[in-house]
Amino acid sequence: MPEITGVLPRSRAAKAGVREGDWLLEINGHPIRDVLDYRFRLAESRVKLKLHRGADILEITIRKDVYDDIGLEFGTPLMDKKRRCENACLFCFIDQNPPGMRETVYFKDDDSRLSFLHGNYVTLTNLKDEDIDRIIEMHISPVNVSVHATNPELRVKMMKNKRAGVVLRYLDRLAEAGIALRGQIVLCRGLNDGAELERTMRDLSRYWPAMDSVSVVPVGLTAHRAGLYPLEPFSKEECAAVVRQIERFNEAFGAEHRGEDGEAARMFFASDEFYVRGGLPLPPDEYYGDYTQIDNGVGMLASLIHEFRLCLSTLGDEEKELAAERTVSAAVGEAAADVIAMLARELEDACPKLRVHVYPVKNRFFGGQVTVTGLLTGRDLTEGLEGKELGETLFLSRTMLRAEGDLFLDDMTPEALGQTLGVPVRFVENDGGALCEAWLGI
Repeated sequence: MPEITGVLPRSRAAKAGVREGDWLLEINGHPIRDVLDYRFRLAESRVKLKLHRGADILEITIRKDVYDDIGLEFGTPLMDKKRRCENACLFCFIDQNPPGMRETVYFKDDDSRLSFLHGNYVTLTNLKDEDIDRIIEMHISPVNVSVHATNPELRVKMMKNKRAGVVLRYLDRLAEAGIALRGQIVLCRGLNDGAELERTMRDLSRYWPAMDSVSVVPVGLTAHRAGLYPLEPFSKEECAAVVRQIERFNEAFGAEHRGEDGEAARMFFASDEFYVRGGLPLPPDEYYGDYTQIDNGVGMLASLIHEFRLCLSTLGDEEKELAAERTVSAAVGEAAADVIAMLARELEDACPKLRVHVYPVKNRFFGGQVTVTGLLTGRDLTEGLEGKELGETLFLSRTMLRAEGDLFLDDMTPEALGQTLGVPVRFVENDGGALCEAWLGI
């Protein structure tokens, strides 16, 4: 049962006599365990709260509009502890973190509530039948599932969890109940690629349209893998082969299935990293539809390019001519460097007074094959930008900061980085239009 840690002044709960320190037991006779129970049961015009206060059990009735809040606050957003991952995946990125980082970096969550609230991916291994019942009753949707493999024995091996194979049956229950599903495959060379990838795509395709998209991303390998399962990165040729394999499957799938627009359906998407590492051109913006897998690095670069060029196309000749005469800089991970540099050149061509220096920065903190911008640290930026011409402002992606937005992953502050480099640091959202306007100073 969650403890009420605050009651908003003049709220319905305050007027009804609910107090800070009360424990919420039930709403309308239903036990309250977490935020999902709370929000679902609160969506009534009449709610009867059962509270535990000291030695007493109280019942308080509140009348309101159906979706109105009543003004209660709780100690955590989930009103409960996060569910810890029960797997020991061979490819887990958290196991590859260097030592000495803050404790929260090493926490592994596998929580279906976070899948609904924040888009996190879950493996289903710590769910039971009653959890699936609740998801169906509350119609919690979408549920994002880290599948990796549909071969039960292989999934058990990859995740080191004896339930990893049998819980795949939950996909049937969720799909039959009309719950939207999205899938993820972390591809590991020599394990779930090749024929196993083909099998996984074939098995998952039967859940369409309930499962409308599946991302295929390469395993992230840092330099801190001592004692872990021996995994090797995909070569350039192998990355290109993975993209071609996915496209062949999509072509066959699209020949039999149509989307809502009547066009051939596309269900499986290779991440941008496979295209970049494979030396292949990125698909156009329209390839990704609604960008349902963008948070998995699928279509992120295509979206950035599209948004940037759209912003640039709306600038009039006078605006371009009046763009501030200045020099700025941007630092990015190696994977995105060519695309960001291309956009910088396009903007300079349109605005001759502007200079944008784009610097690819090598990730030495994590090392290995880590090339994404969001995992660069303050230390990486300090080492990679020392002595470089940075202009009047250094622009960085906000994805480099932790969720609270105040620290890099190595706990360096943005202020400390700016002082070390001797230049103001400004963060930009992962949006092409925002990047274009930031560089222009508008």
